[in-house]
Amino acid sequence: MSTCGFDTGNRVLVTGAAGFIGFHLSRHLLEQGYQVIGLDNLNDYYDQTLKEARLRLLEPLPGFSFLRASLEDARQMEELFSRERFDLVVNLAAQAGVRYSITNPHAYISSNVAGFLNVLEGCRHTGVKHLVFASSSSVYGANARVPFSEHHTVDHPVSLYAATKKSNELMAHTYAHLFGLATTGLRFFTVYGPWGRPDMAYFSFTKAILEGRAIDVFNHGRMRRDFTYIDDIVQGIARVLERPPQGDAAWDANAPDPASSSAPYRIYNIGNNRPVELGRFIETLEQLLGKKAIKNMLPMQPGDVPATCADIDDLARDAGFRPSTPIETGLRRFVEWYREYYGGAV
Repeated sequence: MSTCGFDTGNRVLVTGAAGFIGFHLSRHLLEQGYQVIGLDNLNDYYDQTLKEARLRLLEPLPGFSFLRASLEDARQMEELFSRERFDLVVNLAAQAGVRYSITNPHAYISSNVAGFLNVLEGCRHTGVKHLVFASSSSVYGANARVPFSEHHTVDHPVSLYAATKKSNELMAHTYAHLFGLATTGLRFFTVYGPWGRPDMAYFSFTKAILEGRAIDVFNHGRMRRDFTYIDDIVQGIARVLERPPQGDAAWDANAPDPASSSAPYRIYNIGNNRPVELGRFIETLEQLLGKKAIKNMLPMQPGDVPATCADIDDLARDAGFRPSTPIETGLRRFVEWYREYYGGAV
C-alpha cells in the first residue's frame, strides 16, 4: 500500500474522530503521513470520558487538528469545508445503535441523514476527490441469503438505523451521478477491539462478567455475527481511500448492479467472512477473563437479525485485502486493553 504519495492528495477530514473507528483510523492515517482534521461533537450517547481519552492520544500527534462540531450544523460545516479544502473525506460520524433507534428515532434522521447531506454538500462545492462513508451490515435487514453480497438488493431494513444507512448509500449515489463526486460506501460488520464502544455487546459483557452481573444473551446465544477486528476495518478503509472509484462502463441500466454504477460510486463489505455464534464468542471471552458469565437467555429483539456474514470478494479484488483476525486474537487484545485502561476497576 502506498502512503501519502497517491495523486489525489493527503489532507483528510475524518468525522467521528473521537469515536471507536475514527480514533483508530486517524491514528493510522497520521502514521502514514496524512494530515488529519478530526471532527466530533463528543455527544453523550456513551461515556464521554472514553471519547476524550481517545482524543488526548490523537491531539499531540504531528499533522492532527481537531474541531468540536456536529454534522447537523449546516453553516459550520459549510465554513469548515470552505476554509480547509480537504482532498479526501471519511465520514464515520453517525448516531449508532440498532436498539436505540427504536426509542430515539429523531436522533438518527438528524445526524445520519441531515448531517450526511451537509457532508455531501461540502464535498460537492469544494472539489473533494473521494468521499468514503460508513454504511453498515444492518442494511441487509430481512435478507436471508448469506453470505451477504453487495450485489444483492437491500430494500427491506428492519431498523431505522439500517434505513438511514441505506439512505446514505442512495444519497451518495445521487451526488456521484449529478456532480461526479467519487463516493465509496463501506458496510462494516460488527466491529470490535481495544478502545471500543461501551454499548457494544462484547464491551458490556466484559464489564458485567468481571463485576459478577448477569448478561443478556439474545436469541438464546444462537445469533451468528461476522465479528471484524478494528485493525482489519482500518486497513480496509485506508486501502479503499486511496482508490477513488471510476464509473463502470459495463454497468447495465436494464440489469442494474447495486454495488456499482456508471457514476463514480462503489459499495464494499468489510467483514471477517467467518461468522461466529454468540455462544462461542461468550465462551472465548470467559476463557480470557478467567470467569464464567451469568447468562440471562432472551428471545430475539426487534430490529435484530439472526445471522450476518460478509462476502468480501470485491474488497479483495479491488483493494487487495481480506480481513483475517480470528476472534481469539482480537478478543485477547481487547481484554488486555480493557484491564489496562480500567486498571483498579477490574
